[in-house]
Amino acid sequence: MAFQRIGFALTGSFCTHRDALAVMEELAGEYEIVPILSEHAGTWDTRFGTAEDLRERIVQICGREPVTTVAEAERFGPADPLDALILCPCTGNTLAKLARGITDTTVTMAAKAHLRSDRPLLIAPASNDAMSANLSSIGILLNRKNVWFVPMRQDDPEKKPHSLAADFSRVQEALGMAERGMQMRPLFL
Repeated sequence: MAFQRIGFALTGSFCTHRDALAVMEELAGEYEIVPILSEHAGTWDTRFGTAEDLRERIVQICGREPVTTVAEAERFGPADPLDALILCPCTGNTLAKLARGITDTTVTMAAKAHLRSDRPLLIAPASNDAMSANLSSIGILLNRKNVWFVPMRQDDPEKKPHSLAADFSRVQEALGMAERGMQMRPLFL
């Protein structure tokens, strides 16, 4: 079965939201996109933009309001399944919670509910501590059934030696690989 209905969750890596929205827009041309916002992404105004502007842009792209509560996200289990769920960007905090089974946010609940149906979860990390405190989280998730990663690289090895960010231009390709049950390689660029 080809993917048709894709969940697209944004977490609080605010500096990458512009790139994530470009990916969302690209995917919206091919799939029905169900947007999901973490509590922080959906409510915090930052130097990268306001929460209201982010929500307006998401509605413009997807034609629907984003899911913003744990209760709404729980439905993505067997009752109202998505074909795939993309976390783009996925912060280190969310990585750590997913790796350890903590379900206390909209995005972690969406992921938990989604994985209950044995459907693909694609993670596009953007974390300043991915190569330190969160490297173990990446390792744990690499061993989890139906969890796939978008290839990533150090985004600034000199100034941020522990930071990794997914290559957002490869999300659609990584989604196609996940649809076939394969991890895109190389994982680290």
